[in-house]
Amino acid sequence: MSRMRKAKESVRAWLAAADWRTHLPALAEGGMTNIGPLMSLLLHDPLTMHKSAVALGATCQAIALREPEKARNVVRRYMWHLSEESGNIGWGIPEAFAETLVASPLLAKEFQRILITYVIDLGKEDNYCDNDILRRSCYWACGRVAQANAEATRSWGGWLAKGLSDGDFLCRGMAAWALSFMPADLMTVPLLTQLARDERGEVCTLFDGEALYVRSPAQLAQETLTCWQC
Repeated sequence: MSRMRKAKESVRAWLAAADWRTHLPALAEGGMTNIGPLMSLLLHDPLTMHKSAVALGATCQAIALREPEKARNVVRRYMWHLSEESGNIGWGIPEAFAETLVASPLLAKEFQRILITYVIDLGKEDNYCDNDILRRSCYWACGRVAQANAEATRSWGGWLAKGLSDGDFLCRGMAAWALSFMPADLMTVPLLTQLARDERGEVCTLFDGEALYVRSPAQLAQETLTCWQC
């Protein structure tokens, strides 16, 4: 068995354990050695992908404390995977990007402004993610960062509100979820209300830090409206 494959299997076993979070410090201690295996696991099932994203965040934070430029290069690697030039579809990359920004204040300060650009369509050459399925992850990633640092992401509200009119129905749901971490906006309430009435049988899959759960876009819109009324 190759060294890379052996490392990948070890990392996967740790993340599959019931106490997977207790293994995060050891993964982080491995530094750059574990980046490759963790990124390869982003392509696995959704739960493994999310756990790998969390582990990447913890690992990048540890690297940033010791060798900041190497940590920056990992984030630049995320950005490359999300670019058209890479020729890849960056499955799991928005989630990893978000968890890395949540874990590392240094990287958040330098790269947080980039994340929101993946859901901003200016109609010209930009970072907008035009793959509907991947864009759902981009909305989730914006919500995850906002959940962790609402003050630093207050300016994102208007762009996330535009997501309520996204051509992809599940993107609307993810945008509604992300908006729950934004200050209430009366101008956005009509769009949320409209979405809350639109039941189509489709569901968004989200991660609460331990497990996956599903909600319809209508449920997510209603939950945000309820949150804004609190």
